[in-house]
Amino acid sequence: MALFTALATLVLAITAAAGAGYLSRRDGASYPAAITRAAAAFAATVTVAAALVTAAVALAG
Repeated sequence: MALFTALATLVLAITAAAGAGYLSRRDGASYPAAITRAAAAFAATVTVAAALVTAAVALAG
């Protein structure tokens, strides 16, 4: 179950990063700026997922 959750979180983070990179390129950002925004979106998604898991474990246990 933990492996499935980690995989789902990774897929969600990659999707968010791809969307952020695409939208920033559509907005006229350069490739390095778009990659930076995509990386920030990926990191933020993983951080929020980790915080949610930590909170769920703390509440459950």
